[in-house]
Amino acid sequence: MSNKSPTSGPTLLADIRVLILAARGRVAQVVNTGLTLLYWRVGDRIHREVLGARRATYGAEILPTLSAKLVPEFGDGFGVRNLARMIAFAETFPDFDAVIELSSLLGWSHFVEILALKEPLAREFYAEMSRAERWSVRTLRTKIASQLYLRTALSKKPEALVRQELASLRHENQLSPDLVLRDPYVLGFLQLKHAYAEKDLEAAILRDMEAFLLELGVGFAFVERQKRMTVGGVDHYLDLLFYHRRLRRLIAVDLKLGSFAPADKGQMELYLAWLKENERADCEASPLGLILCAGKNDETVRLLGLDQGDIRVASYLAKELPRHELARKLHEAVRLARASATAPGGQS
Repeated sequence: MSNKSPTSGPTLLADIRVLILAARGRVAQVVNTGLTLLYWRVGDRIHREVLGARRATYGAEILPTLSAKLVPEFGDGFGVRNLARMIAFAETFPDFDAVIELSSLLGWSHFVEILALKEPLAREFYAEMSRAERWSVRTLRTKIASQLYLRTALSKKPEALVRQELASLRHENQLSPDLVLRDPYVLGFLQLKHAYAEKDLEAAILRDMEAFLLELGVGFAFVERQKRMTVGGVDHYLDLLFYHRRLRRLIAVDLKLGSFAPADKGQMELYLAWLKENERADCEASPLGLILCAGKNDETVRLLGLDQGDIRVASYLAKELPRHELARKLHEAVRLARASATAPGGQS
């Protein structure tokens, strides 16, 4: 009779390791959530104490005193800098129920990155998108560094509409094209040469599809290149076809080397009509068109109604700009778009 235990072997060991690692992950998440909620409570308590003192200097005075007493007992997590972050956390996210919901997927390190942002709507955007798309801290940092919020169509809307869409994302987990689509798209990773043709741009995207999908965002899936559509015996070819899982829509992408021209709208309308009639499933929304070009005139786009609806126009940057220059351009674009939207005759 063999002395070998019937439960020994590599399979048993592998199964037990999976159980242990899974349990550790759950415990770490629970601990992380608990720590985040604790930090909010501490920040809220200090904030109420400072408000009660009614002295502007009191906050600066109390933090070093508190920290000196807390650090020896509870560790460096309660240093002056982190206590200041806790206060900012409670001030920035005053709704504790919302914090509970966010902290189920976001850790303290997420909030540290978000709290460093100056614009309230940007903070809310990155918090909700981190939750909805389950971004890691590293991904969040990358999105912030790439000025994602300022590159969304959402950021160019009046503030009331921005808050409305973010509320829909928070309460209904509902994404809109304004949250998904960007302008501009940064395609520096394609390493295009100074003189390139449209086919070179398409080939470069196909060659580095993984990076292009990352730039498009979470939820995009590549379907087909040079999609043939026969209309009245004439063949038409769409450059790239994608599908977005959360939107449940086909996304038609038409690449343009030059600036956007009004005639491009008619071409995209044909593509979308064909896709709606021949490719759209019953459970899907109408296809969405993205005209991706080297440049565009914002007034032309607005007059054609392409700053909303099922066809959007976006530019792309073949080379990455320095971060400060990109931020400056995007801030100016947002300012002009919001001014246009609130002006007489603009969209409401």
